[in-house]
Amino acid sequence: MSFTLKATIAALAASTMLTGAALADGHSKPLSGDLRIIADMSNPAPRAVIEGLAAEFGEMHPDLNVELEVVDREAWKTQIRNALTANAPDVVNWYAANRMGPYVKAGLFEDISDMYEDGSLPGLDAVKGAMTLDGKQWGVPYTYYQWGVYYREDMFKELGLSEPVTFEDELANCQKIVDSGKKCYAIGTKFLWTAGGWFDYMNMRTNGFDFHMQLARGEVAWTDDRVRETFANWRKIIDMGGYIEDHQSYSWQEALKFMTDGDAASYLMGNFAVPHMREAGLSDDQIDFYQFPTIADMPQGEDAPTDTFHIPSNAKNKDSARAFLQFVTSADVQTKINAGDALGQLPVNAASSVDADEFLEQGFAMLSTNAKGGVAQFFDRDFPAEMASVGMEGLQEFMVFPDNLDDILARLEQAAERIYKK
Repeated sequence: MSFTLKATIAALAASTMLTGAALADGHSKPLSGDLRIIADMSNPAPRAVIEGLAAEFGEMHPDLNVELEVVDREAWKTQIRNALTANAPDVVNWYAANRMGPYVKAGLFEDISDMYEDGSLPGLDAVKGAMTLDGKQWGVPYTYYQWGVYYREDMFKELGLSEPVTFEDELANCQKIVDSGKKCYAIGTKFLWTAGGWFDYMNMRTNGFDFHMQLARGEVAWTDDRVRETFANWRKIIDMGGYIEDHQSYSWQEALKFMTDGDAASYLMGNFAVPHMREAGLSDDQIDFYQFPTIADMPQGEDAPTDTFHIPSNAKNKDSARAFLQFVTSADVQTKINAGDALGQLPVNAASSVDADEFLEQGFAMLSTNAKGGVAQFFDRDFPAEMASVGMEGLQEFMVFPDNLDDILARLEQAAERIYKK
């Protein structure tokens, strides 16, 4: 739905410390006209955040008409190209790293390198690389988050389990959970990408971050023995009945009910799932988090996807769009929108504060001190879009029909030979 936000949001307006439009040229001047924003932040918590941001920015600039359109997250993946070419908005949200590639190459995202160079975006040095392609910056990050294993601490205590450190520990825990009549892991693979998360971790833990990124770049064959070893490790969980049944029928949100109802003990997921767990009635005493266990002896890579805002090249109000990018990445705004009662994720601005939330604190500590292998953006962001789509179909098929592995890998390699030669 599309709507215009001009109402006063007193609490938001009172909390902002920005009073004017500090544009990329370092001067302040009134903003006017229309600022059209399209965002795929359709889940409840992200939607509340983007609606609050649009309202607050409009309140700061009374001569500016801020129009926000929130679209379905899955639908946006196929709609964005058309949106960027036909009557383009002024700001869109998307993803970092390789997922920007097609729109950068097509000339559909605005180069905002000057904003990074002239000090308009302080505090973003650590995340600048995620926004860089061909030596230029094409947008700003506004949030990122850790992945890991969220588990029912109360169920672990009942079964006498402790957080696993190695994959052997993980499998031993899983066997005890299965023996108790429960499933080890909730997962919903209806929209495929959750299977990509499992592959990311199994492959990074089996072969290392660098190997995983080589595979993502098409430098390693899917039929390589090292890739087969990843699937062999993954199959150990499948064969012991570790996953919920019929997971291909559920979205990730629908599958979460198995964990919140106590039918599954854990969920490999991003930190955005925590608010949903709390809303379902789980207290923080019932939930905990651990880093995905080690398999091979190598530095651990982590998935920490970074969400972004961009200015379309065909935007009509680029001054206001640049001011919005400054606003949304400012330290105070970053602290607020990433707090536990908002996005529940990690701020990108180095001058921001991490909310006093146990999962944010654990995630920040993990990514800061124990992700020395490297930080991946996630399967469907690190692999080219067409390869990611074909790949995730194969990963879901493997989880349901693991005996099909040879055919799956042959198909993926055939697709890779075609896709990476384009």
